[in-house]
Amino acid sequence: MTIREELEQRERGYLSEFAVCSADTKGRERPMEDCPLRTAFQRDRDRILHCKSFRRMKFKTQVFIAPEGDHYRTRLTHTLEVSQVARTLARCLHLNEDLTEAIALGHDLGHTPFGHSGERSLNRLTENGFRHNEQSLRVVEVLEGGEGLNLTWEVRDGILKHSGSLKPETLEGECVARADRIAYINHDIDDAIRAGVLREFELPQDLLHVLGETHGQRINTMISDIVRESQGQPHLRMSDEIQAASDEMRAFMFERVYMDEWRKEEERRCDHVMEALFAYFMEHPGKMPLEYVQISYRDGIERAVTDFLACMTDRYALRTYQDLFVPVSFPVI
Repeated sequence: MTIREELEQRERGYLSEFAVCSADTKGRERPMEDCPLRTAFQRDRDRILHCKSFRRMKFKTQVFIAPEGDHYRTRLTHTLEVSQVARTLARCLHLNEDLTEAIALGHDLGHTPFGHSGERSLNRLTENGFRHNEQSLRVVEVLEGGEGLNLTWEVRDGILKHSGSLKPETLEGECVARADRIAYINHDIDDAIRAGVLREFELPQDLLHVLGETHGQRINTMISDIVRESQGQPHLRMSDEIQAASDEMRAFMFERVYMDEWRKEEERRCDHVMEALFAYFMEHPGKMPLEYVQISYRDGIERAVTDFLACMTDRYALRTYQDLFVPVSFPVI
């Protein structure tokens, strides 16, 4: 018996009836020989962790665009926090932690530069719209390495359905969808206070009374409530009280942080950068790296330009804009 087979056997002994055992995966788009050491979902996690798209997230905006401070969240640290929360949920509910972690690590691979500002720009500029969860799926199915990562069906389903109206087919996917919201509501409060956009006394006191006064208390309240309410259930849920308080806190963050006046000028500038780059590469597709030129022949120029811009980090987008549109001093000989 291989180590992988021992792990698969162990899963059958302790995982919930609602969990997905690694040996029961619906499989991959292209056949792969089994690894003697790792289960299918462990292998997916490792493939995501080592891909270029994952590394690029360290220079992509979470909320605050290209922040100078060392302690603001980026798309990468957000992903790690989502993974931690999702794994805790999965562990407590006896779900497949490896599947949960793989989905969590891959859920934002397709996010644009400048966070949701960049996403809104591409959604406006492209004929069929742009949604980062769909782009994340495209990254793992098509773009990464030129042929995708060939991940299991369960991981791809969780990546696609971590946000939006579609519900994940697995409870592990539900863990990630819940963890994504838990993570961003709470760490965005932390970053907004650090940036001076919010002050602690401005947070709704009635919601703090229910959820907790500190960052850690609020996360613990939400996780504990989901675990308590979801034990032995085929779907994850929160109690009515905690769900209502969480929704109200999210609405407060949209009003005071995500959509407030202080963001509009920066978002206008980000939109200008994205629009200028989109127009330039639509007119000059041959100026893109070779892999995107090849996509333009296969899938069309707009698809290739969208892929290229979505993969950019904040600093690469700004540097490309500067190289293309900002005059430089004439050298003195």
